[in-house]
Amino acid sequence: MSGPVLTLLAVAAYGILHSLLASLWAKQLARRAFGPRADRLYRLLFNLAAGLTLLPVLSVPALLPGTLLYRLPMPWAGMALAGQAISLVALAVGLLQTDAWHFLGLRQRVEPQDGAPPVLVTTGLYRWVRHPLYTAGLALLWLTPVMTTSLLAFNFGLTVYVLAASALEERRLEAEFGPAYTDYQRRVPRLLPTPRLSPPRASPDTDPG
Repeated sequence: MSGPVLTLLAVAAYGILHSLLASLWAKQLARRAFGPRADRLYRLLFNLAAGLTLLPVLSVPALLPGTLLYRLPMPWAGMALAGQAISLVALAVGLLQTDAWHFLGLRQRVEPQDGAPPVLVTTGLYRWVRHPLYTAGLALLWLTPVMTTSLLAFNFGLTVYVLAASALEERRLEAEFGPAYTDYQRRVPRLLPTPRLSPPRASPDTDPG
């Protein structure tokens, strides 16, 4: 079986596993098995599992690269690498804006927040796109100076998964925040920032940063 086909199968398996672990059914199962402490541990364990299971997926296009499609010459390669560096910075900034410790599941481990109301962040990078972490991640994927058929399959598969995941996340956020999120959707694009003379203003009832 060719490298690109194996890569797509690996990405598909990762996406299915990741989706199952992120489902309400899996969280309820963990709560029944481990009690209230599952709420504090689930996000941390979920992120650990997501990171560890991604490693074998990454190894497929690395070990079976397939055919070389292109290799950017300078200065284009340097520009692509600079774009990837900017994407990494955007990922870090986006994590900090949404509380990186909470995102990773570490804050819940030491500071249980039972009953704490969720906060809709619409400032910083979130003033430009609703899912800046996804946007930065996709930019990091595609701004590669070297492309092989297996890497193309990996990027394509992960892009499809990110688009599907963001759509599901939109539904969850609509249910969680109601009209506030609907207004946010109307003002701010999901993944691709729209050129504006000035950044969109955040709603007065959302988190100031």
